[in-house]
Amino acid sequence: MIRIATFCFFFVSAASAQFYHKLTVSDFKGAPRNNGDATIAFTSTMIDYRYTPSWHNGYYRLDFTIRLIVNKNESWLARPKITSPEMLAEILKHEQGHYNIAYMEQQELLRTVGRTVFHDDYLVQAKSILHRIDAKYKQLNQSYDDDTNHMLNRTQQQNWDAYFKKQLEFMPPESESYTRNDAR
Repeated sequence: MIRIATFCFFFVSAASAQFYHKLTVSDFKGAPRNNGDATIAFTSTMIDYRYTPSWHNGYYRLDFTIRLIVNKNESWLARPKITSPEMLAEILKHEQGHYNIAYMEQQELLRTVGRTVFHDDYLVQAKSILHRIDAKYKQLNQSYDDDTNHMLNRTQQQNWDAYFKKQLEFMPPESESYTRNDAR
């Protein structure tokens, strides 16, 4: 059985970022881990978020920057287990799904914080939004692997691929997806 895993979490630090990205072999520079299972690939993504609060006319405006980062040094492929170019293409396509989920999370965070009016409890409000949306996409990520049986269920993988294609059609252009900060 082939198992493919992904890791998505919030991380606050200075880091380079990228817009929507199509994964390639060069995104997997980490050393494969032997977890005692048949995992053949692992994609590590992070959502880096920052905000600066400022008081305006009775509410706080939080200027957010929310970036999606592929951690190439933590992402890996078990190359000796990959037996053909076709298998590699299927693995990359499945891993792209994990990236797509992280990208969808980033975009939902941007939309949500961009339309939220923050008050004195802005720290609690912001954390609540970030945790709620992260939990939603962690569950979506788990459902993706469960439904596709880590890409082995080809029919379900095709269904998810169609779902991702449709979702990505409705994402804003890259020029709008980097920083949203003045929705009021």
